[in-house]
Amino acid sequence: MTDPYWNHNVHYHPVVADAVPEGCRIALDVGCGDGLLARKLAGRAGSVTGVDRSPEMIRLARADVPENVTFVEADYLDGTSLDDGTYDFVSAVAVVHHTEFDNAVARLVRLLAPGGRLVIVGLAYNKTFLDWMISGCGLPVSRFLARRHGGKLGPVGMPVEDTLMSWGEAREDVRRLLPGARFRRRLLWRYIAVWDKPVASQEREEGGP
Repeated sequence: MTDPYWNHNVHYHPVVADAVPEGCRIALDVGCGDGLLARKLAGRAGSVTGVDRSPEMIRLARADVPENVTFVEADYLDGTSLDDGTYDFVSAVAVVHHTEFDNAVARLVRLLAPGGRLVIVGLAYNKTFLDWMISGCGLPVSRFLARRHGGKLGPVGMPVEDTLMSWGEAREDVRRLLPGARFRRRLLWRYIAVWDKPVASQEREEGGP
């Protein structure tokens, strides 16, 4: 499958897709935009739901819908459009910084089924000298890849929001909210956090031992 465009989020789609666990029944892509990642996940899961609150993005997504993919126009935070504890895999690419971080992560955790996997591709800003050094290393790579992929960066109208978290804050908050998560800062101004929800969490939520 050839991507119709390239940007820093699309660059990490293969990482997200490779994180889908074997035997995944139901996957959810939060903030799905025009559905590009959701369509890629269709080959890795029994069914995929893409959710986005932008009517224009959902309109674009529904122009090309694989048989096992559904696109929903909704806000994943509203607590009514998606069922808690349902999804074996949840991805959130460039999404969690659009709202208060703790609330966003808590909602994503609730959506996961016990034993499910969450993958967050997030943004942060430079605060330290080391932050600026690492970010600077990404500039030539970004320019090279953009030229290689034809310079088309994505669909018009994709919602964009600046992040309010530094790299250090993002790392600390991920580890605080998702104990045991694997956090890695990547070159193109993104971090990736992968977390597996404990199976025992279902018993605690239901008041079991």
